[in-house]
Amino acid sequence: MAERHWQDVFQRWERNPVLALSDIPFRCNTVFNGTSVKLGEQYLLLLRVEGQQGYSFFALATSTDGFHFEVEREPVLFPAKEGLFELYESDGIEDPRATLIDGVHHIMYTAASGFGPRIALATTVDFRSFERIALVSEPGNKDGVLFPERIDGLYVRLDRPIGQDVGRIWISYSKDLRNWGHSRVLMSPRYGYWDSYRIGASVPPIRTEQGWLEIYHGNDKRVDDPGIGSYAAGALLLDLNNPQRLLRQSAGPILAPETDFERQGFVPNVVFPTGLVERDETVLLYYGAADTNTAVVEFSRSELLAALH
Repeated sequence: MAERHWQDVFQRWERNPVLALSDIPFRCNTVFNGTSVKLGEQYLLLLRVEGQQGYSFFALATSTDGFHFEVEREPVLFPAKEGLFELYESDGIEDPRATLIDGVHHIMYTAASGFGPRIALATTVDFRSFERIALVSEPGNKDGVLFPERIDGLYVRLDRPIGQDVGRIWISYSKDLRNWGHSRVLMSPRYGYWDSYRIGASVPPIRTEQGWLEIYHGNDKRVDDPGIGSYAAGALLLDLNNPQRLLRQSAGPILAPETDFERQGFVPNVVFPTGLVERDETVLLYYGAADTNTAVVEFSRSELLAALH
């Protein structure tokens, strides 16, 4: 196969966005940053929906082809109303990331409150009932994603704590999914690049023969910029046996705000991947657009790996 540049690898669905406000069967403000899985013959999107109350919760959309989705009439998960989780989900639950491990879907999501964001973990087998497992990070952390298998007997996650106002990608390890440690910096923003301000993991890593393929997000906000900058997506490759070893990284963004629905919205100029589904030869990558809609692109694993060279 001839080598292709990343700009040729990603194909936006011609009828994007996949889901917009008009597709939601109940009142809300936006629908974005949803995680995706294939369950039997159905494609599922666990969506972050911001309600008119001002906080986010999760709704479920189903599809038979991965493109045409129908949103169920009732949300499937609200912020907790009792127990420990209530205190730390008082401002909503956000940005779920689903990873299938040992036949169970593990959902890492952001618990939002006045104490700052924390990463929480829940499990599900049907995406209609959920069991909250633990709050697995300190405040000031989000964008948690789990690897789909243990490495040297340990669960592995990527996340994005904030240190001195800089968001870096860290890697951590756990024996039981509840207690995490051996944390270290995996990757930092790059001065002068499209990901110069903050970076974070976006989707569960994909195992390939060449390494763990990870799609991540980056922001180019300047220090003197009063706005939030622009969010785009990049790709990196991690060693299969030692995932804290970075093998390759895209120099430019592999997916950036270009269309009207990505450049105009509640938060303009945002492409924010949060879910993927692997098909026979390709991958469907779902992303939030301008913090307003949900969209999809399709790409070939082999072509993206070739472009990373």
